[in-house]
Amino acid sequence: MKDLKEILMEICEDERVLDSSIDLLESGILDSFAFIELFSYLEDEGIELQPTRIDRNSLRSIDGIQKLIDDYLKK
Repeated sequence: MKDLKEILMEICEDERVLDSSIDLLESGILDSFAFIELFSYLEDEGIELQPTRIDRNSLRSIDGIQKLIDDYLKK
């Protein structure tokens, strides 16, 4: 699997995604279309996260999203 930063850069096409101080949701960088693309990509990689079971705050940063992925892979 590609690095999460690379994936988000491809999906969002916005370099601000690399700035850990930016809230991806509040800034609009990670919008509903980007969510769909991200979850679709992860599913293709065998990582099946349930969007309805995820705390929205986990999606505010790359670190939060990476933690979700890491936690899934530990199971």
